[in-house]
Amino acid sequence: MVDAITATTTSTISASSFTSSGTGGDFETFLKMLTAQLQNQDPLNPMESTDFAVQLATFAGVEQQALSNQLLEQLVGQSGTGGIGGVADWIGKEARTTGPVHFGDTPLTLEVAPHALADSVTLITTTATGQELMREEIGPGEGQIDWYGRDDLGNKLPDGLYAFQIVSSRDGQVIDTSEVETYARVTEAQVGPDGTMIVLEGGATASVDQVTGLREAPDA
Repeated sequence: MVDAITATTTSTISASSFTSSGTGGDFETFLKMLTAQLQNQDPLNPMESTDFAVQLATFAGVEQQALSNQLLEQLVGQSGTGGIGGVADWIGKEARTTGPVHFGDTPLTLEVAPHALADSVTLITTTATGQELMREEIGPGEGQIDWYGRDDLGNKLPDGLYAFQIVSSRDGQVIDTSEVETYARVTEAQVGPDGTMIVLEGGATASVDQVTGLREAPDA
């Protein structure tokens, strides 16, 4: 069931992400120096305990400053074009992606672009894992359509993540198969080991590279 229309910021940084080659390595060096100092001090004139305390406090301060500098460098890097700062203003807008998106109570807007020579176009609906659910003829022509998520009997499909493909045919022969881009509202932006990611309404996620367009949300 389709109708033709036209032819999120948080970033978590953990101190545990830093390896022992940084401040941890310096701390080990300090312990070795301290041990050597204890072994070689004059037993008749040992170092005062207060001196040790001062050294420990000084090193702790230097270590904390080094950690703060690393955190600052990471934040500065993230605020660049490819970081979270570059997508912070996407929150609240609708992103266009070929990845799975959530379908609930409102129709999804699909951007269909079949082959130019197609005389028949079939829309394939799949689950997020690629399992085919149904096929429906939508006719040739490029543009946006509203997808209402109804089966052959008119019953609404369950809420969940769905993805789409179109098969272009001519004279009964398939000439092209392509993924369909779908719009979904951006609710959050995150930085993780795989780079900058956006969270879409309903819990779907997409990398920045998977986003092919942005638009203002219809009710914005």
